[in-house]
Amino acid sequence: MNARQPFRIVFAGTPEFAAQHLDALLLANRSIVGVFTQPDKPGKRGRTPVASPVKQLCVKREIPYSQPPAMDAATITALDALQPDLMVVVAYGHKLPKRVLDLPRFGCINVHASLLPRWRGAAPIARAIQAGDEETGVTIMRMDEGWDSGDILHTASCTIGEQDTAASLQEKLSALGQSALNHSIDLLQSGSLAAIPQPAKNSTYAHKLSKDEAAIDWSQSAKQIHRDIRAYIPNPVAHTWLESLRVRIWQAEIADVVTESAHPGEVVAIDKQGIFVRCGTGTLKLLKVQLPIGKGAILNPRDLLNARRDLFLPGSRLRSSDIDP
Repeated sequence: MNARQPFRIVFAGTPEFAAQHLDALLLANRSIVGVFTQPDKPGKRGRTPVASPVKQLCVKREIPYSQPPAMDAATITALDALQPDLMVVVAYGHKLPKRVLDLPRFGCINVHASLLPRWRGAAPIARAIQAGDEETGVTIMRMDEGWDSGDILHTASCTIGEQDTAASLQEKLSALGQSALNHSIDLLQSGSLAAIPQPAKNSTYAHKLSKDEAAIDWSQSAKQIHRDIRAYIPNPVAHTWLESLRVRIWQAEIADVVTESAHPGEVVAIDKQGIFVRCGTGTLKLLKVQLPIGKGAILNPRDLLNARRDLFLPGSRLRSSDIDP
């Protein structure tokens, strides 16, 4: 195969991160012969099912797509009929069986949002922030039957800023990944892309995020809670309880104040700069919170002082659950 005969590429992916990579392939005039994405998911409160970002892009760009509930025999037959040279997988949501991995002439490659073998698994971006990593990146990997354990084809790295959230870091990694993916395909097509086995001894696993773990444990340090808040944006969003109200925390920063006499979770002050809350070690300043009151708008400290000051009076106690300890 030479440069005049581009790869016939099948793409598999589901969320916005995947759609951005598919769009990058289209902008590079890749030959996309088919797309696989997850079935539409039920909307909130039983509303109309919602199409994945990848499906939405396919509809917009008039690209053929399929939404099989699983990689079953019929789906594999349909994939085989597309005669792909290469399959590109980005956050698809289905594990691919060996028959699929072996089907394209040049195999299946994956864009993973970490520097493998660190943070294999479902939530590498959030777990890197939560762990306090200073650097992360993307890995273009040749897929095998394991979980993100295939040979490394290409990597690109970036720093994690002190205020980066999972959302902002994803945008950084998406830009890196799009460039790295197109570069890797060019090298693969020219026969100059070398595969490097992953060193399994240094691997870590990024478990999927849950709503339960997003409950803030105020006995932890302000530094760790700050990391957690950033890691859970945009989903599931860190939360705490104030009396019977579930308060979601959208932005915070570590405060340079001493509050040793207060208890963890206790509000020690509120002003136009923020809500100051004592942690196990140190103090956290809450900058944007969301209350289950009215329209549920995200409020800054000035908003709270004007309309909800009575809720966050000094001495008020934030808790990890709605049950009093």
